[in-house]
Amino acid sequence: MHRNLLHVEIAEVVQRGNCSGCGACALLDKDVALALADDGFIRPRVSSSESSETDPTALVEFRRSCPGISVTAQRPVDATRHDFLGPIVSIWEAYAFDEDIRFAGSSGGTLTALNEWLLATGQIDSVVVAAASESGPERTESSAVRTRSDVVRAAGSRYAPTANAAVADIDNPGSAVVGKPCEIAALRALAKSRDQQPPLLLSFFCAGVPSQHATDSLIRGLGVDEDAELAAVRYRGHGWPGDFYAEDVRGNSVRTTYDDSWGKHLGPAVQQRCKLCPDGVGESADISAGDFWRADAKGYPDFTDQDGLSVLIARTRRGEEVIRRAAQDGVISVRAVDPDDVAAVQPFQVVRRATLLGRLAGSRLAGHPTPRYRGFRLWRLSLRSPVRTLRATAGTFRRARRW
Repeated sequence: MHRNLLHVEIAEVVQRGNCSGCGACALLDKDVALALADDGFIRPRVSSSESSETDPTALVEFRRSCPGISVTAQRPVDATRHDFLGPIVSIWEAYAFDEDIRFAGSSGGTLTALNEWLLATGQIDSVVVAAASESGPERTESSAVRTRSDVVRAAGSRYAPTANAAVADIDNPGSAVVGKPCEIAALRALAKSRDQQPPLLLSFFCAGVPSQHATDSLIRGLGVDEDAELAAVRYRGHGWPGDFYAEDVRGNSVRTTYDDSWGKHLGPAVQQRCKLCPDGVGESADISAGDFWRADAKGYPDFTDQDGLSVLIARTRRGEEVIRRAAQDGVISVRAVDPDDVAAVQPFQVVRRATLLGRLAGSRLAGHPTPRYRGFRLWRLSLRSPVRTLRATAGTFRRARRW
């Protein structure tokens, strides 16, 4: 009986705990589908028998694009590399001029505003987004949308499993994809392996993907009955940073702060691959967006509710052209900023990249293979803080022995 090597290697990535659930593998084989696993994370499932033949091209593309196997840092033309923020052609403080979009968005509403404008002006014909499922807003689903109403409905972060890469039109450079850094890295690598221009790739700063179980338990913990039918679930937005909010069909609602929802419930439930991620800032995108927090007296981000501000990073010439045209058309407000000022209010991203080499070493020493990362300057970053790196190695080793 023949073994389908693509299916075997997909299963190995999952078994090793290196799958991010990005969904790119589903683009390569019609027998691969994405579904929520028992642990509450999206994972690929193979529906065919072991006797199905291996597609050699799909196997090569999988090995080159799966972020559970390897990720290579992008080196765009005209970009300067920042140790913590990645390649930068230009970097901006920004927000949407449309007050409703700015209010609904997770920070300044910039990605929503850009997508709405790109569709309205015919620069793209569709954009892949993640939004609350119409069958139940406590779930999140990925889809390609073509209307302003669908774009605006997707405004705001969804701290839950999604697989946006699985529904991307990878062969259509006239489309766009908004995705987590791992999804965008996979699509960029896949397009490169086919020697073609990818869709316009948009990403955001990401701290990891929590299990769906974390959302469910948070909702119940706030007092929503398990049998209640929900009408809305928001993770952020409607202010900056905005509250976690759930409402049932009878109009009863519960909420808690972003600091509480992420810090105590969702953040601790992120998947293993996210804890070893080399890129939480969307390096492979054309444009990536994040929170441009205001800092308190100690330099830590201030989560007091206020008008949203984004940082927008143009990583490619294509991305910079989009940002500049949108600003000229009055879609977004932009002001050039210093990348070090952005890194200063993103301490999580800075620390996790600075200590990543230690965590990778600890995982490998405990017998857990990890993905290969190239071009992220991890050795140089680790040598800046050798004691912290050694502590990360030891801590990860102790935890990994219990996996």
